[in-house]
This record gives sequence, C-alpha cells and structure tokens, in this order.
Amino acid sequence: MAINAGLFGLVMAFYLVVTAYLGYLGWKRTKTHEDFMIAGRKVHPYLVAISYGATFISTSAIVGFGGAASIFGMGLLWLTFMNIFVGIFIAFVVFGNRVRKMGRNLGALTFPEVLGRRYGSRFIQGFSGLLIWIFMPLYASIVLIGAGRMLESILQIDFNIALLFFTVIIAAYVILGGLKGVIYADAFQGTLMAVGMLVLLIGTYSALGGVGKAHNALTDFKETDTYANMTNKGAPLPVLGHSGFTAFPKMSLGNKPAGPDGLNNTEGIFWTVLFGLIFGVGIGVLAQPQLVVRCMAAKSKRDLNRAVAIGGVFILLMTGVAFTVGSLSNAYWEQEGVGIIKSPYNTSLSSAEVREMYYEYDEDGVLINRPSETAYWQDNAIPEFVNHAFPQWFAYVFMLALVAAAMSTLSSQFHAMGTSFGHDFYGAFLGKKGEAEAITYMTRVGIAATVLVSVGLGYILPMSIIARATTIFFGLCSAVFLSAYAGGLFWKKATRMGAFASITGGFIVWAIWTLFFKATEAV
Repeated sequence: MAINAGLFGLVMAFYLVVTAYLGYLGWKRTKTHEDFMIAGRKVHPYLVAISYGATFISTSAIVGFGGAASIFGMGLLWLTFMNIFVGIFIAFVVFGNRVRKMGRNLGALTFPEVLGRRYGSRFIQGFSGLLIWIFMPLYASIVLIGAGRMLESILQIDFNIALLFFTVIIAAYVILGGLKGVIYADAFQGTLMAVGMLVLLIGTYSALGGVGKAHNALTDFKETDTYANMTNKGAPLPVLGHSGFTAFPKMSLGNKPAGPDGLNNTEGIFWTVLFGLIFGVGIGVLAQPQLVVRCMAAKSKRDLNRAVAIGGVFILLMTGVAFTVGSLSNAYWEQEGVGIIKSPYNTSLSSAEVREMYYEYDEDGVLINRPSETAYWQDNAIPEFVNHAFPQWFAYVFMLALVAAAMSTLSSQFHAMGTSFGHDFYGAFLGKKGEAEAITYMTRVGIAATVLVSVGLGYILPMSIIARATTIFFGLCSAVFLSAYAGGLFWKKATRMGAFASITGGFIVWAIWTLFFKATEAV
C-alpha cells in the first residue's frame, strides 16, 4: 500500500492537537494533590466507563489477542464474556463501590495505599508499590510492541524506528500529568477506538460476503492445504489439539512439552487457552492497580452502576471484534489466494530476519505470502489484515485507534507506576510523607525510569510475546493482590499477617511457577 504522508500527517496532527488540549484542560482543572492523584473523586460515569475500558483495552488486546485468535480461533470469545462479566460487572458492582467507599473513608489515593491503610501496614503499601513499579514495565512494553508492529506494517518502516517514534509521543503526553487529564484524553481515545473497531467488523464481514458466508468459510478452512501446513512452535496445529477456528481446542491431560521438532507435544493448547488466556486475563483484571483507581475516582455508587452498561458495550466492541476478526482473517487470506512459506521454528531469528525470509510482498507492497509458523505471524496478523483488506484511509484511522489504545493504557500505566514508586514506596514505606516536593520529584523519577525500562524491553522481547506477557502480568496481580484485596473489602476479620502472607506467598509462588515450571517462560 502506497503511503500518503500528507494525509497521515494531517490525521495524526489532528489527533495530537485534540489530545494535547484535553491534557491541558485536565492540568488547568487540577487544583489539589487529590485532583492529580485521583481526579477529585468526582468523575462522570461515562468518563469512568470509557477511561476504564480504554485503559483496560490496549494494543495488546487488539493486536496481541486478535493475533492469538488468528491461531486459537473463536474459542477466545469466552474471554470477551469474562472481560464483561468479571472485568466490568463484578469489578464495578461488587468490588467497585466498596473500594470507592473504603478509599474515601481511609483517605487512600492509590491501590497500594488502600491495601496498606486497610491492614495498617506500611510494608504492605510499600512492597505492593515496589512490585507494581518493577513488573508493570513488562506490561507497558508489550503495549509499545503492539503499536510498533502496527506502525511497522502500515508505514513499512523498521520496527525499532516505529517503537522509538511512538515512545516519544507517549513520553511527551505523560509529562502533562494528572489523572484528570488522563481521563479526559481516555474518553476521546476510547470513543475513537470504538468507532474504529465497529468499522473494522463491518468491513471484515463485507470482504467475506456476509456473516454466514464468512463463518462457513472459516469452518471449511480446516480442510485446506494451508491449514495442514500451519505450525505453532514447530508442531502442526492438529497435534496440539487444534480443532479448527470455529471450535474450542481439544482437551489433553498430558504435560509433556514439545521437543525440538515440536512433534511430540502432548500438552496441547487447551490449557493455554482456558487458563492462560481466558481465566488468567479474565480474573486478573480485578486486581489491576490502574483500573481500581478508576472505580475510586467515581462520585457515587449510582454513577458506578450507570457505567456498567457503557463499559460492557465498549468491551464487547473491543475484544469481541478483535477476536472475531483475528479468526476470520484466516478465511480472508485463503479467499485472496495469499500463500504460506514453509518456515521452520527458530528462536534465534530476529523480527527483521523473519520478515525478510518469510514475508513476501508484490511491487505495490501487498502481501502475497506469509509464514507457515504462527509464532512468526501472530503479532502481525491484525496489522497485515488491515493493510491488505481495507482502503488506505481506514488503515490510517485504524492505526490512529491503536495509537489511542496504546496511549490511553500507557498514560495510566506510567501514572500508576510513578505513584507506586513515589507515593507508596518512597513516601509511605521510606517514611517521607511530609516531603511533598520530594515525593513529587521521586514520582517523576519513577515515571522516567519505567519509560526507559519499558522501551528497553520493547526492543529485546521475542516475537509473538504480546498475549503471553499480558497473561504473565495479570497472573502476577491475581496471585499477589487479589486475595488480600478481596479479603480487605469483604471480610472484617482479615488481618495484617494474613494479608502479608497472601501477598508475599503469592509473589513467591508466582515467581517460582513462572520462572521454573511454565514451559514458555521457564529459564
């Protein structure tokens, strides 16, 4: 696809001007420390819902999990159900009002501070803040990777340049600071995301001849030569329990990982899809620090309840569309005659080497062959589909929607990481509460450090990491925070020692499992 630099520049300039204005508006309306930290606890329900959704749904959900759906199929729509039922309904109606009231009564401004003050422990607040500051850059980095992959595919530029370009934009935006500015910008960005995803869904079904024809073609794709030659980390998809793209993977009770040739795998993908993706992410959302703060910022229980319907529709448009389009893209490539290049799995290959060896384009930049190895394809599935199936104007609009998704998530992540380090670790754990200027300075230092670490991880993390890294961080939050968080909200007899054991024990078990037992992350 030929790039119209002038058109793209105008679209991006308009977006950045609006975002900058909203950030400025938030800055002007930030009068107190509480305004900066938690938007004065008076946020409108529409802003709460869209800001929550835009923070929750990033490029990792659209590009990474949409790409995962291009491998695992429509079964991932169960994650959409979990996102809406757990991530919206339970998070707002069951947890949201309680944490809003507790935060107000205790004078807490951050998620770690809610835990610390509920249990009367500076250690719990400081340790929780330190964990967020250390490990959230992993999540932030894969958001950057998702945006970088999209810019790489649409603009046909080097991934490293795309990553640096995007980081500069994010860094400039975050400097404006304050949760009010972040929420105002989130609302604009979230609205743009919803429009982009709706057009994406309509365009996809149109390209495949309608809803019924599209799903029939996807079901029939299982019988094609293309499907027979597709692999995942060297193993043919059927060996892993793959049952096609309109069926859930077959269950396997084995636990033997694939060998170097990938052909002796008895573990399969059933457990990866069910527990790694659907339950791991679906439940982990309850203990996401940057999302809990949105509930704390709401004015009343009534406002939180009103936000449920808005948030549910938003999440359906985001994840439901991404998973549907990711799956249907396989039928589209078959319809358009895009072939596959036999590509043995090799972890030593860089992204640039994989693209040079296994991606083939015609003289107009249109994809004509893609790799047979899904690990080489996953993070590029959605960007390549948009680039191939849609007109240039939509490619730019969709890229803008992904920029919005990444910016809304990253601004919230950097805000959460900075306050976790400055307010919770430096201010509370190290006992510097009275030094407001020093705490503000250390918060900025914390933000700067996490920006640098996130960018560094974005350069070194392997291909097809987006969905997996998301599940790692969500798993951390579930293991470390969820029990103490739920106990603090719903059980009056929950004690400081119980919370200490839950948080430290959860972290130790998560670390051991992730580093030594989980095959795809083990050292």
